[in-house]
Amino acid sequence: MALVVAQEVPTSSSMAVSHGPAGVGEARHRMRDQLRTGGVSEAVIDDAVLILSELLSNACKHGRPLGDALAGDGDVRAAWRVDPAGRLVVEVTDGGGPTRPAPATPSVTAHGGRGLNIITALADDWGVRDDARGEVTVWVVVHADVYDPDAGCRRDDFASRVGAPPVASIPGLDFADAFDDLD
Repeated sequence: MALVVAQEVPTSSSMAVSHGPAGVGEARHRMRDQLRTGGVSEAVIDDAVLILSELLSNACKHGRPLGDALAGDGDVRAAWRVDPAGRLVVEVTDGGGPTRPAPATPSVTAHGGRGLNIITALADDWGVRDDARGEVTVWVVVHADVYDPDAGCRRDDFASRVGAPPVASIPGLDFADAFDDLD
């Protein structure tokens, strides 16, 4: 029987992130450090950091900065918290854009359009909240209980790792024969 001691994760972490790729790395590092210090499992942290990256990328690509700043000049807001019920919630707020966030069905050769599908596969829940000033917040419940020992386990419908068979189990493949003529 393992004894799990939950440390206190800051109830609220919020930061301004540059409207562009420059601030995304800083936000990821800050989130990782705070959640790790708070005793959240590495699997949950990995999911949360990926989700934060996707949300920030979408906000910078499809949304305007907060306030009256021009694209690339202002900020968006990133926030995360572990609520009293132990749910890890990540939010990114931007100044709104021409479209609402919705999962896409990109072609196989498309260079983008998979971010919200990744979030859907990793998260317990997500949604969009609009406010009167035109700001749009995409919120994600990364895991319903970050202190559950099974939290962060990948869902069966997400990607599963497929390992290659050992070379010795492939009939007719002998690497030693390939080097016989080198003597």
